[in-house]
Amino acid sequence: MPNTDVIPANVLSLDAARRVADAAVAAAHAQGISVCIAVCDTSGEPIITVRMDGAPRLCAGVALNKAYTVASFNGMPTHAWWPLLADDPALVHSFTETPRLVVFAGGVPVRVDGAVVGAVGVSGGSSEQDRAIAEAGVESLGGS
Repeated sequence: MPNTDVIPANVLSLDAARRVADAAVAAAHAQGISVCIAVCDTSGEPIITVRMDGAPRLCAGVALNKAYTVASFNGMPTHAWWPLLADDPALVHSFTETPRLVVFAGGVPVRVDGAVVGAVGVSGGSSEQDRAIAEAGVESLGGS
């Protein structure tokens, strides 16, 4: 009989987090921009962070908060938030006051075999650029 007092969880390894970050850096270079990248575990704690040369310092915290937002809501990407909130003024004015919640693109989950094992956040470009760079990082794991 399985132990119901413990919930097993898979978490992204440091080596995998490095591959995600390296692929995101390469994608940012390809777009000609400097960004900050945060790769987190499933609790939203950073595994690795990167601030590319020339990336604004403020973006480091934003990238980390994007990854934290994704991890904290079981893999919901940050670009999915605004469509859920936009038409409900009560949610817009209250929920967006939640510390560390980011409601614009650039945070995506890292999944392996369908399970969330981490999250990546990118900040420094437009929302669309940040999202594309984060997704390029995740894609480096080969179909995650």
